[in-house]
Amino acid sequence: MTSHVAVLMGGLSAEREVSLVTGDACARALEERGYRVTRVDAAEDLAGRLLALRPDVAFNALHGRFGEDGRVQGLLDLLGIPYTHSGVLASALAMDKPMAKLVFAAAGLRCPEGVDLELARILEDGLPLEPPCVVKPAAEGSSVGVAIVRGPSLLPLTSRNDLDPRQRVLVERFIPGVELTCGVLDGEPLAVTEIRPREGFYDYRAKYTAGFADHHIPAPVTPTLYQRVMEQALTAHRALGCRGVSRADFRYNPDEGEEQGLYLLEVNTQPGMTPLSLVPEQAAYRGIAFADLVVRLVETARCDR
Repeated sequence: MTSHVAVLMGGLSAEREVSLVTGDACARALEERGYRVTRVDAAEDLAGRLLALRPDVAFNALHGRFGEDGRVQGLLDLLGIPYTHSGVLASALAMDKPMAKLVFAAAGLRCPEGVDLELARILEDGLPLEPPCVVKPAAEGSSVGVAIVRGPSLLPLTSRNDLDPRQRVLVERFIPGVELTCGVLDGEPLAVTEIRPREGFYDYRAKYTAGFADHHIPAPVTPTLYQRVMEQALTAHRALGCRGVSRADFRYNPDEGEEQGLYLLEVNTQPGMTPLSLVPEQAAYRGIAFADLVVRLVETARCDR
């Protein structure tokens, strides 16, 4: 049994606060199961701290850039410290949404039509697609910086102060309908959840603030659609080369029918483990307690080969 686990949390991204909650929940679960745990706030001195600690395993509870995009995974490979969740390539591909879409298309998965460009071009020339459309950073998670533009006005973009005109964004056709998500654990789909935001869309606030969204598990969809979501989540997990746990997010437009109306939005290689998070809910639905889920990830941790 692994004895000493360094839980990497916090970090440098816009998702720092969520990562601290995820990391603390996982650290407490491991401590309850008898592991020696060191909480590590991942900053620029991470390599030095890990060299000094020399843990048996690193539990990667980081979200967003630096922790979820392959860079920390590469560092852990170099240090020879086994780690949870996906490796370098899968993490980098999943975080770069335009690249991930190319991988998904090659695997036969349908995604919304999209254009990858700098935000400044939109502000100067207008949207490259007819609205309504979704504008989101090309390499962020947790819906950070996401905006829905429903008409010709760019006010949803120009009114924001968290968007850098120099950043790459992905503009996608907005898919009306239902929000669905499916976790995959050790190569097996867990369950399908329907997410119903109480207002607006499933943004950062709705994801991490109690009372802003309802989770329905199992999703109240037909058995055929439910199975299709699970199959596509597993296909996406394998196409990227994920390991451990991942979560695939979908939109389903019932007006297009079950054959054509399901769209894969993205795959999260380090889904949240907060009290409101979807994967722990799905694991519990399948009879896997939160602590068992965390331990399972630790005991299957490894470096890339």
